[in-house]
Parts: sequence; C-alpha cells; structure tokens
Amino acid sequence: MQKKQNVLFLCTGNSCRSQMAEGLLRNLAGERFEALSAGLEPNHEVHPLAIQVMQEIGIDISAQKPKAVDIYLGKTPIHYLMIVCNKAQSTCPRIWPGLPNEKRYYWPVTDPAATSGTTEEQLAVFREVRDELQEKITLWLNDVSVSASINS
Repeated sequence: MQKKQNVLFLCTGNSCRSQMAEGLLRNLAGERFEALSAGLEPNHEVHPLAIQVMQEIGIDISAQKPKAVDIYLGKTPIHYLMIVCNKAQSTCPRIWPGLPNEKRYYWPVTDPAATSGTTEEQLAVFREVRDELQEKITLWLNDVSVSASINS
C-alpha cells in the first residue's frame, strides 16, 4: 500500500479556513492524503461557527486544534502546501524543505472570522467560505488524479 502524501493548509490563525479545509480533504480523500493544517500565529481554538457550518455537511472538526506551522516546518515532509490567506502568503517561508514550487498553491479565501453582523450574516459567510474551499479541493483532487494517471 502506498503511503499517504501530506497536504498542509496554512493560514494566519488556523482557526477557520485552514481547519475547514483540513476537515474537507480528510472527508473527500482521507484514504489518499493526510490532511494537516497550521497557522503562522495560531489562535487558541477553532472558531465555533467553523465547527457549526462543517457539522451542517456532516464533517466534525470539533476535536481539531490550532497549531503553529513550526510543528511541521523541517520536521514533517509536506507534499502539497495550500496557503489560504493573504497574510500567510506574504509571510510564509518562500522555501519549504523538499517541496517543489509547483506543489505550493495560493488559494486566497475571505476570512470569515473578520465578518461582522448578526450571527446569521456571519454564518452565511462561513458557509460561502466552506463551499469555496470544498470546490477548490474537489478541483485540485481531480487535477491530481489526472496527473497521477498521466504519469503512471
């Protein structure tokens, strides 16, 4: 059996976008990839609205915890790096040990935690972000599958 490749979703706080992306990839292709997430300045907990909107689609991320990127940097082989916020893109190390540039992706997604308004208005933004991440991950999985079949 082939070993799973590590996919790291990186953002600033590791409390919303990267946590949702980690849960989505684990749900969509957990048998093929090890989904990981981290932040450059991790918060103390996963945002409750991120947990809620993921539960709406049957994915439980309530046990996930924000982590600092340095728990992976230079210690865990990363096969694909998905950066999901502007700040992480501008401050993330340009060189990731062993990672070719073509396996580093920049997927800027709105920070739902920065949304103000009623709870329902905030939930709407969290749902949009969740759905956008799900679409990006699904398209990426299709591309990776096509590349794998071409190279085999």
